[in-house]
Amino acid sequence: MAAANGAPLPHRGLRSLPPPRIVLPIAAPPIPLSTALPAPVRLATVVVVAAVGGAINSVAGGGTLLTFPALVGLGIPPLVANATSTVALWPAAASSMWGYRGELAGSRRWVLAFAPPSFIGGLLGALLLLRTSNARFDALVPWLVLGATTLFILQRPVLAALRRHAGASPAADDQALTRRYPPPTVLCYQALVAIYGGYFGAGVGILMLGALGFMGLSNIHRMNGLKNWGGLCMNAIAAVTFIVSAIVDWPVALAMAVGATIGGYAGSRLAQRTPQRYLRGFIAVIGLVSGVWLLLR
Repeated sequence: MAAANGAPLPHRGLRSLPPPRIVLPIAAPPIPLSTALPAPVRLATVVVVAAVGGAINSVAGGGTLLTFPALVGLGIPPLVANATSTVALWPAAASSMWGYRGELAGSRRWVLAFAPPSFIGGLLGALLLLRTSNARFDALVPWLVLGATTLFILQRPVLAALRRHAGASPAADDQALTRRYPPPTVLCYQALVAIYGGYFGAGVGILMLGALGFMGLSNIHRMNGLKNWGGLCMNAIAAVTFIVSAIVDWPVALAMAVGATIGGYAGSRLAQRTPQRYLRGFIAVIGLVSGVWLLLR
């Protein structure tokens, strides 16, 4: 075949044709449960979980072992869930500290000495968390939960030993000890505990109680007051760090604060009528199952 001027037309074979475009269907990424659920349902679930956790904390302690895995199960990234929980539960820690303020009478030097290592350690732990990638923290979370569950299980034997020690120690020795500044070894240990507290925090109370008991303190109420004061300091600086870093899920944080407040009040009303050994066993099972689930998911 020739063109009008007699020149042959170029042959357009198969190789000169553009290849056909084949569009393959691409599977959509899974939708996190936190976004799949309607916002009101999601926040209502958070309120319920936080209320149960607050009640458990009032009765036996260990509510974080329920609330943190539940937040992760709702699809909230572990790092965000951890930071949000720290901010949301700080008011409850403040109210608990206020309730123990009378037990710190005569312990002013220990209170003042505990503040700097708690603040510094809490800040270092929070900064360490912010420098941890989501993937790395996601890999660490199961072991953190399992470790915190182990501490929770050991809490009763440790406290029983501390109470036996309290029965054998005169109260005067306890008061004399807290009128002096704590030794540097205690403050260094508190700084290490605060780093863990700012980073994750579940089970941090039993670490402080154990150290206070080994240092010779015998009044369990005074020990709880010092423990709550140290926890308040490390969580305060960690919460401020997370807020400034803008990684807090505020709707979830506010919902958790409401739920924890309601649950904490209800739990305090039921504390005297609840058999703690059954509840503590339930919490231990929840913690172990949650840790294994987080490890295998």
